[in-house]
Amino acid sequence: MSHGQYSFSWISVRGFFVISGYLIFQSLQRSGNLLDYYWKRVLRLYPALIVMLVLTIVLGQLIYAGDIPYWKNEAVKTYFTNNLGLYRIQYAIPGIFDHNPYPFAINGSLWTIAFEFTMYIAVSAFFFIKNKRNLLIPILAGIYLILAKLDTVNFEEIQKWSYPILDWYLIELGVYFAAGSLLAVLKLERLPRAYLNGILIFSLGIFIYMTSRPGFLYASVSMLPLIVLCASLSPVKGLSTITTYVGDLSYGLYIYGFPIQQTLVYFFKPDVHTLIISSVLVSAVLAYLSWHWIEKPALKLKNLGKLMGKTKAVTKETSVR
Repeated sequence: MSHGQYSFSWISVRGFFVISGYLIFQSLQRSGNLLDYYWKRVLRLYPALIVMLVLTIVLGQLIYAGDIPYWKNEAVKTYFTNNLGLYRIQYAIPGIFDHNPYPFAINGSLWTIAFEFTMYIAVSAFFFIKNKRNLLIPILAGIYLILAKLDTVNFEEIQKWSYPILDWYLIELGVYFAAGSLLAVLKLERLPRAYLNGILIFSLGIFIYMTSRPGFLYASVSMLPLIVLCASLSPVKGLSTITTYVGDLSYGLYIYGFPIQQTLVYFFKPDVHTLIISSVLVSAVLAYLSWHWIEKPALKLKNLGKLMGKTKAVTKETSVR
């Protein structure tokens, strides 16, 4: 439909940042202090990431085909620390998946985490006005409009800019994160379901109509946030309660999907449809285990950040007295 301009993965990544902006800003508003906010972000991000990276390194030796002994390979030694640091993503270990159709990465999904974490930092700047809607709405609307203008009108230009960290994806993904944050402040979830459905149908109609046209990017930055969130906020029988039974598999699917695909291609060389089905099923199992064994237990510690913040405040007050 788009004549090769865009893919479902393009839409999905941006949709993810819409949801993230929406949920993370709400998390900021619920946080008692900045320590509490960052502690929750660390708990959600790092425990599952650490386990996945350790498993990748340990299991990587089973399919390693390099000339250098596995544990003497410098890339093996740096894989964990580089990826844990987020801003120095190391995609490959020479000798692993070298002959796959896509030999350049063990886990190509990791590239978005640094952008995501950077936006967590940006959101924290609003902590001291987090509940002042009269200030937040115009500020976030202004940020969104500036980023939208850069992403659409100046798209080719921003790709040539020199960035102190990361690259032009800060703008490309930031506009969707900002849109999600703005809609969180506007409390989109409080609209009646009939209104949400009406906005969804209208936005989806424009989005589909513009898919094959040159102005698709304008429709994307304006309509996609509404489509994603209105659809998310509209209950669907059988789907809306699924996490009650299986847990939140979203992060696990994200961090395990790519290496599982690479592994299946390495051993079985399946066709694309078989790969999609098999990789989703295997990744879902790992995501289930990740949620129940790692992520959910880690999140039980989230109140420690609030307590540590209060203890620090009491200590400071006592020292002043």
